[in-house]
Amino acid sequence: MQRCGVASLFLLNVISAVPVPIRVFYHSRLRLLVMTLRVYPFFATLVRIAPMLFRSRITTVLFSLPIVLLSYPLQAASFFSQVATAPPAGVSPLHHQLLQLAPGATPEALRLAAQALSCADPSAERLAVIDYSLPSSEPRMWVFDLHQHTLLFEELVSHGQGSGDAVASAFSNTPDSHQSSIGLFRTMNSYYGRNGYSLRLDGLEPEVNDLAFERAIVIHGADYVSDDFIAQTGRLGRSHGCPAVREDITYPLIDSLKENQYVFAYYPDEEWLATSQVINCPTALSLARR
Repeated sequence: MQRCGVASLFLLNVISAVPVPIRVFYHSRLRLLVMTLRVYPFFATLVRIAPMLFRSRITTVLFSLPIVLLSYPLQAASFFSQVATAPPAGVSPLHHQLLQLAPGATPEALRLAAQALSCADPSAERLAVIDYSLPSSEPRMWVFDLHQHTLLFEELVSHGQGSGDAVASAFSNTPDSHQSSIGLFRTMNSYYGRNGYSLRLDGLEPEVNDLAFERAIVIHGADYVSDDFIAQTGRLGRSHGCPAVREDITYPLIDSLKENQYVFAYYPDEEWLATSQVINCPTALSLARR
């Protein structure tokens, strides 16, 4: 590039020494030559760096190509996962959500829990489902965070002494019956009582569980709710009607459910299924048909 600059300067000095008539005759040709010498360094530089630019662009393309190609299957997988998680016809979104989070739970219990909650509070954040149709030796309590789409607990839970031995079959709303109650409950405040840390329940179904507060039906921990107790007796110990849980998880479970969350206790009692106002609520039925 420097050599081209020196050559053009030398040529200008030579031209100035040429007689004027000759200089005029050859002016256009000489001017083109000078311009070529001046412009040549730019083109020379461009020619020299062009391969580097091309290689850089190729490198960028080659680097980004796998990323682009990988993104297409991911996008397709995301699309198909959304399609796969869409509720089937005749299944409400809440019921479908519960089925996804607790595939081992009784589908009918989850369906009725979804209907009851859709009737009482469609925007509820937390829900516990208890399936008293299962024996007490099996996990039969599920606690869901509906907003975060998470299963928080899958736990053992006891039933009342008056409801049965290993399997519950009798339920009531009667004080001193020591029987469990079924139906939908709204949780109240936590407190410390004779059973330690406990959670009060407000029964929402008239003549089914609306005396739960009066009967002191609460969630609490108990030493007779454990795998060791099951190993010794073949079942859990029994309460006075309360849904008792393992002592190890009493605090986190109660804290996840306290204050205006919901508990649904299921049993296939024909009379209750036919007359329950929350299960047969028009709003819940319409949601189930969507």
